[in-house]
Amino acid sequence: MTEDISFRRKPLTPEQRQARDASRRVEAEKAMRDHEAAQKAFYANKERLRAERLAREAAGAKE
Repeated sequence: MTEDISFRRKPLTPEQRQARDASRRVEAEKAMRDHEAAQKAFYANKERLRAERLAREAAGAKE
């Protein structure tokens, strides 16, 4: 009752391989841009919150 199912993939042609590699490269570049934008937004928000906290602490110390 054992089924002999082969899951082997057909080899890619050089054109298919180039297309796949180009697609992966574009996706990787987009992922890096998205990551960098998220990092910049995170650090900008972190600095804004830090400045607000320091301003509150300075105002509290004066009272």
